[in-house]
Amino acid sequence: MTTGPAPGPDEATGELPAVAPQLRELRRRAGLTLEAAATRAQLSPAHLSRLETGQRMPSLPLLLGLARTYGTTVSELLGETPAVADPIVRGGGPGARESDGWTYWPAGGSGRGMQALRVHVPQSRGAGELVRVHPGEEWLYVLQGRLRLHLGETEHLLEPGDSAHFDSLTPHRIGAATAAGADLLFVHTLLQSSLAGLCLGGGATAHHR
Repeated sequence: MTTGPAPGPDEATGELPAVAPQLRELRRRAGLTLEAAATRAQLSPAHLSRLETGQRMPSLPLLLGLARTYGTTVSELLGETPAVADPIVRGGGPGARESDGWTYWPAGGSGRGMQALRVHVPQSRGAGELVRVHPGEEWLYVLQGRLRLHLGETEHLLEPGDSAHFDSLTPHRIGAATAAGADLLFVHTLLQSSLAGLCLGGGATAHHR
């Protein structure tokens, strides 16, 4: 199980203040105990409890995993679901979000079957990166920098202009191969049906390599 890094000095009042109450509310809405939700999200109950109380801030991979666990979107986790859906996302819209070295901006509408983000990925930490496995598909396109993508036992080095489209049941992790990080467009599908919890309960795993 993943417990995540120790919180930094500013994490309790960090960049994602809406996450803690949203995580707690969405878990209760799903009718899950803390222990059941933690098991589905491949976290320890203590770690999930700290996320729900704002003592720790989740990284982008954790946000994506929790959104899938609760059958929602990262936007809803952040309390950003608009009252009226707008098909246009302006470049000067909601500001950047930062967590665990990742910076990301919404690049698509909320409440959809897939989510689009513009992401800045920090330099690869090797064995310290989270390996993710979950139902769905992911697509990414490198805008700037070089990206290191691990799919199963294979490592790929992507240059600007390169893209990848893969089944996310394949164990995967990403990190920048350049010291300045890498910028990319990132799209992933999201299971939003009432059966999402059953699909994710036994098959999804997240661990460190």
